[in-house]
Amino acid sequence: MKRLTTAQALRVVGVVGITALAAGGATELRAAHPRSMGALPTILAGPLAPVAPVAPVAPVADAAMRGDLATVRALLLKGGDVNAAQGDGMTALHWAAYRGEVELARVLLKAKASLSAVNRVGAYTPLHLASQSGSAEVVVVLLAAGADAKALTGQGINALHLAAGAGNATAINALVAAGTDVNQAEPAWGQTPLMVAAARGRADAVRVLLKHGADHRVRGKTIDPMKSSAQDRQAKQKRNAVLADLREKQGMTRTPTWQPDVHQVQAAVKAARDVEVQAASSAALANAAAAAAAEEARLAAAGGPGLDDDDPGYTELLGPQGGHSALLLAVREGQVEAMEALLDGGADINEVSAGDHTSPLLMAAINGQYDVAMRLISRGADPNLASEAGAAPLYAVLNKEWAPTSRTPQPAYQLQQHATYLEVVDALLKAKADPNARVKRNLWYTTYNRDNLRVDFSGATPFFRAAYATDVAAMKVLLAAGADPTIATIKPVARARRGGAAGPARADPSGLPPIPDGGLGVLAIHAASGVGYGQGFAANDHRHVTDGWIPSVKFLVEELGADVNARDFNGYTPLHHAAARGDNELIKYLVSKGGDVTAVARTGQTTVDMANGPVQRISPYLDTVKLLESLGAKNNNRCVSC
Repeated sequence: MKRLTTAQALRVVGVVGITALAAGGATELRAAHPRSMGALPTILAGPLAPVAPVAPVAPVADAAMRGDLATVRALLLKGGDVNAAQGDGMTALHWAAYRGEVELARVLLKAKASLSAVNRVGAYTPLHLASQSGSAEVVVVLLAAGADAKALTGQGINALHLAAGAGNATAINALVAAGTDVNQAEPAWGQTPLMVAAARGRADAVRVLLKHGADHRVRGKTIDPMKSSAQDRQAKQKRNAVLADLREKQGMTRTPTWQPDVHQVQAAVKAARDVEVQAASSAALANAAAAAAAEEARLAAAGGPGLDDDDPGYTELLGPQGGHSALLLAVREGQVEAMEALLDGGADINEVSAGDHTSPLLMAAINGQYDVAMRLISRGADPNLASEAGAAPLYAVLNKEWAPTSRTPQPAYQLQQHATYLEVVDALLKAKADPNARVKRNLWYTTYNRDNLRVDFSGATPFFRAAYATDVAAMKVLLAAGADPTIATIKPVARARRGGAAGPARADPSGLPPIPDGGLGVLAIHAASGVGYGQGFAANDHRHVTDGWIPSVKFLVEELGADVNARDFNGYTPLHHAAARGDNELIKYLVSKGGDVTAVARTGQTTVDMANGPVQRISPYLDTVKLLESLGAKNNNRCVSC
């Protein structure tokens, strides 16, 4: 036997939490993380002792895993245990079901294989695995042998859910005939077998389930983020209170390095879970939700709970989520054939989710499923059904096409479509979509996680969204259908910084009349000039037509008569926004059209100030500063990033 050096032994057995055989006997290497166990003892000199081979614990299951029927027969003739399970609980019959081996299943059943045995990963019976793999013949054999068609996995899923996901109509027929409830909902999301089949695109399964009475009107569970947030807050408070109490009992309140041990952590976690259970099953949750709403209101007055000073809390922005039907799930996943089967089976093409009232057409637009959207339009879907937040399909298509970049991966189905976004826009307009419909508030799916755009889209129209993307082609299509390019967004409610009262109002040196909350916010020309760039890190996320700034502004000014000195609610002009991006060419164009480089915003910022590092980590555009100074703009030397 080849002997290993000490270094080789370390590589073989590892460093953390190991036990090695050294010098002819078992010697524990109490190696662990250095913070908890100290230095690693020196390995005893000498070779590693040979390890005796371990006999298989479930040879029949091992043979079945390989599909080796001959070996299975031989082992059974020798008295092998047909129900012996491998380490993960898989028996021979589990493997026969998983592999779809009908003859192997028959042999095992004749040898009294257990139909009710469950594995350790999900508590699946052989019938569950046969259904999941779409092995209809094995499903029929197992049912004939007495398998329980109503048995649930550890997650509360029945065999019909799994067969629906696999899409095998024969297996579905057999399970329904055996008494499986065709409308049974799993506990996590309330999804029925029909929903599973629809989401997976199993059109044949959809048709069979509908034939057996599956209800396409059923909705999945709806989640209220405000209630969930309240519940989480209560649980966190209880956990921290338990840990604080334990620390005090140990007399460690003055010891900053105190850390709870494993048992103390477990006690705190259990207390938090108990709160969650109680809240979920009593009026406490309703009280907590009310308290959360009050807290949101308090934080709004004191700066808001969001990451940015002028953003609402994320839970407030989300609104109710979920409550999808089988049709909505099929649309979301782009399963055209399954969608058609549902519609042909009686599903309402305009049904909306129980959560935020998203229609199938809006669902397709939000997710970039342009081909599905085109099909829905051709079948007469209502193009003006809007969600609770006011999002309609026309706006959503543009919003999806020009969705900001995200630090976390997001669906990109729009890249896989035959139809283009402009074709969908044109089809929606021909179907009488309202080109001037306005969203009621920011949409949580405009920017995921942290919002760097610093643009409140409340009141935005499809035309505004196209202007923000510097998309002249879309603007022209919308104009031809009656879009009003003068509709601005709505000024958001002022939110002071968190941490106390708002304090006295900041002086406004602009000389402009005040704009009330809900008044004019931002115009299309501001959007096309780069609104938000001087207030944060919009450049990191904003997506728009390449080199679209000047063409879009020229279109707005020369063809639509937009005012180059128009003020947004902050008092910024298009020149302010162009300066914030260091766009000298656009600055020169705006000045040539009468743009006033001396305009002062409500913050007191001049156009030069916007080019001179107005926020941290945005370096000054020195050429732009020089250009604006040469044109007569004042430099207040307020560089924040210098």
